[in-house]
Amino acid sequence: MCTLSACKPTGGISKLVATDITGADFGQTLNLTDHTGKHRTLADFKGKAVALFFGYTHCPDVCPTTMADLKQAMKLLGSRANELQVLFVTLDPERDTQEVLAKFVPSFDASFIGLRGSMGEVTATAKAFKIFSSKVQSEGHSGYTIDHSAGLYIFDKAGKIRLYIDYSERPVDIASDIKQIL
Repeated sequence: MCTLSACKPTGGISKLVATDITGADFGQTLNLTDHTGKHRTLADFKGKAVALFFGYTHCPDVCPTTMADLKQAMKLLGSRANELQVLFVTLDPERDTQEVLAKFVPSFDASFIGLRGSMGEVTATAKAFKIFSSKVQSEGHSGYTIDHSAGLYIFDKAGKIRLYIDYSERPVDIASDIKQIL
């Protein structure tokens, strides 16, 4: 008699909604200022998982939706929410001053941190993370919008990039994937 059995790999990640990008050679660092004026790098958050999102405060849809989804994911993480740091990097430092970020980002959750820099610093950071962004002139009172990539990067507690979560994933799925990283 012959029997077959399957083994689940140990240490691997099972059933993700996100794309597993473990070992990616991009998005290794950032060097920006937070909404309180403090200089920040990814190393500041070692020991916590990090959810990193690029957007802008005048965004009419994607950015506030993603931030609200992250707020809901934090609730779903329950007692483990304190093991995750959400970082929002503005792609519009011209309008997203420190004061604007200080009102916008923590309005979703007091623990969320907004990051900014000069236009050159933001552009270099976006490029390092393979983020597309383009200013588009518009006829509204704001004068322009910014087309941009809309996913989330998730880093593990050791500071290694691990997941890319597409825009519009449900908060329950975001939280489930983050729990696997935790």
